[in-house]
Amino acid sequence: MLDFPGLGIFSKEFKMSEILITGAKGQLGTELCHLLDERNIAYDAFDSSELDITNELAVEKTFEEYQPKVVYHCAAYTAVDNAEDNGKATNWFVNVNGTENVAKAAQKVGAKMVYISTDYVFDGKNEHGYEVDDDLNPQNEYGRSKAAGEQAVQENLSDYYIIRTSWVFGEYGKNFVYTMLRLAKDHDKLTVVNDQFGRPTWTRTLAEFMVHLIDTDAEYGIYQLSNDGSCSWFEFATEILKNKDVEVAPVTSAEFPQKAYRPTYSIMSLDKAKATGFEIPSWQEALGTFMRNIGE
Repeated sequence: MLDFPGLGIFSKEFKMSEILITGAKGQLGTELCHLLDERNIAYDAFDSSELDITNELAVEKTFEEYQPKVVYHCAAYTAVDNAEDNGKATNWFVNVNGTENVAKAAQKVGAKMVYISTDYVFDGKNEHGYEVDDDLNPQNEYGRSKAAGEQAVQENLSDYYIIRTSWVFGEYGKNFVYTMLRLAKDHDKLTVVNDQFGRPTWTRTLAEFMVHLIDTDAEYGIYQLSNDGSCSWFEFATEILKNKDVEVAPVTSAEFPQKAYRPTYSIMSLDKAKATGFEIPSWQEALGTFMRNIGE
């Protein structure tokens, strides 16, 4: 159990900040909390055990008490395959109803909101990549819920930032990098799909961009943020394991069936994010720094 300053324990009389974070113990939320700690920026952070975002009254009461000016909405249901069946209802309750509750509460107290979305809102059939204003056409339940979450934010708030991201990895949660490193310890050969292309995203880069939008008072609207460059999952795995004694072999998606549809091309344009003055490291640079940080 991680312990964060202000993790839902301060009453209104002892409120320390104007920043509220949901999903504070998740992969991105934890990264964001550490970033703000490093910069000596106060915040009030809540995980699902402190604040159930699907409970409209609880969300409204919390926002009324803390009166945040900025809300970083990191809470999300991210079990993509489970969202197709057993987790379908939870996926919708958290990503749509929960997001709507947070957006309404933010509007009521006059707070800016940062909402994290996904490349899965697109169908993945455009080999030329996706601009922020391209039509949405999600092909799995997770993508549909995040697209509906985007709509909930837009319909209930005027001061918002929607950030679409993809292929997220970081120090504080389960992700593809940790999976590859774990499997490499027990296998001589790994097979990874080589016909799905996207952009990896280090949680540190994403957290820095979230804060950057607020700090620079950037134009409200939709942004797309991943690390620069693109690759296939096979190429990503090869880079992760380049110093390990394991063979990485390419396979097709047909050889690796999964419940949820995965986009073939989910490369999103970063032009709007770059136009804010934010410098985006390449995915190889981000991965290299991350690997050094975890001692690999």
